Amino acid sequence: MLIPVILSGGAGTRLWPLSREGYPKQFLPLVGERTMIQETALRSAGLTGVTGPIVVCNEAHRFLVAEQLRALGIVPRAILLEPSGRNTAPAVAVAALAAVAGALRDGMKAPPLLLVLPADHALSDLAAFQRAVTSAIPAAREGRLVTFGVVPTRPETGFGYIRQAAGQAAARPVAEFVEKPDAQRASAMVKSGDYFWNSGMFLLPAQGYLDELGRLDPAMLASCRKAYEAAASDLDFIRLDKAAFEACRADSIDYAVMEKTDRASVVSLSAGWSDVGSFSALQEALGADANGNVTRGDVVAEDATDCLLYSTDRLVAAVGLQGHVVIETKDAVMVAPKGRAQDVKQLVERMKKAGRPEPGLHREVFRPWGSYDSVDAGPRFQVKRLTVKPGAKLSLQKHAHRAEHWVVVKGTARITRDHEVYDLKENESTYIPIGAVHRIENPGSEPVQIIEVQSGGYLGEDDIVRLDDTYGRKGRTD
Repeated sequence: MLIPVILSGGAGTRLWPLSREGYPKQFLPLVGERTMIQETALRSAGLTGVTGPIVVCNEAHRFLVAEQLRALGIVPRAILLEPSGRNTAPAVAVAALAAVAGALRDGMKAPPLLLVLPADHALSDLAAFQRAVTSAIPAAREGRLVTFGVVPTRPETGFGYIRQAAGQAAARPVAEFVEKPDAQRASAMVKSGDYFWNSGMFLLPAQGYLDELGRLDPAMLASCRKAYEAAASDLDFIRLDKAAFEACRADSIDYAVMEKTDRASVVSLSAGWSDVGSFSALQEALGADANGNVTRGDVVAEDATDCLLYSTDRLVAAVGLQGHVVIETKDAVMVAPKGRAQDVKQLVERMKKAGRPEPGLHREVFRPWGSYDSVDAGPRFQVKRLTVKPGAKLSLQKHAHRAEHWVVVKGTARITRDHEVYDLKENESTYIPIGAVHRIENPGSEPVQIIEVQSGGYLGEDDIVRLDDTYGRKGRTD
């Protein structure tokens, strides 16, 4: 049994303002029509004996994960919710615990193998990837911890490297892990032909990984086991125990296990891999025109070369730019020379320290029932456009500090206001006074759009008291 494990805990701050903490890059269609996590979920579909995936994600992203898998018709074996990030070693450990428990529950005779995949990587050659995985299976069945080493296409100082031992087998023992090198050493390693980029993808025997983690870091395994065994079911999700998981030491699978074990093997991979970890990597993954430019959205460029020009909402017009990145979203525009694009991360940290909301959320925020787009705001008022999916409904709630005016501009909405329940059609409106218990439902088969005008002394999203909720958020503000 081959179980994909999709690690979806990253925030992707180097791709701000496209990627944000509340809606990071794995949920965006950056390199194709599907989002990155959707492409990752489909990546193992042609392999023999593969099951639905186990996804490990931040609890704030749970509905995004569930909705994007549902759109593909993929039923996950489990969605494990991390109360806070503890890096990849604990994430893989709780996935392994879930895989072993599930195999026992289902009466599976073959020990499960875990195909560990970051949710935010891109591959252009799916067949080559699947051949590499198939060639790694015998070694994993023998108890080896297999990592996939990307055949380098250039000297790269931004990646770690793996040196393979001599031999002819598809999966060779790992001779050495190398930290990110300087340019001279990177060039020498690439020329040697014995080094690969460290991809962060693995094929692991589930129990074998747990055994090795227990030998190398028993405290980490104990914390993960406690967090999993004390986990609570929440709709289609498994919430890891907060206290136990947060007591776990944060570490990557490379540092905690792979660099210390004598059971590590590497299989070479040449499949057009990219971690899409920067705007330069995104530009390379998308492919450029004759002038070296990559354009997305509504873009007009004159006398521009080697640029990434990306529009999501408005016209971006550029004249005379060379080697620049210009990214436009509804609420932010980021401009940087390509050589400084990595420094976007420092820019995001500066905005966080200033208390700005843009690092965390886009202007349009997605919820399990649909989304809201903050159109305008000022002293004591805020205007939003709500989109409610067919059959969905917001929580039954009330506010202590704000009143709301609703105008339906598309579809028919069913409104609960205290003891009243009534339908509003297009061009009809209603008023929700402060303290009134209320709810919006969409009883139809098409999305409903509502313009909401909030007024009051405090308009924060935490001014919500949920009395009932279809999505298990009663008593929560997310």
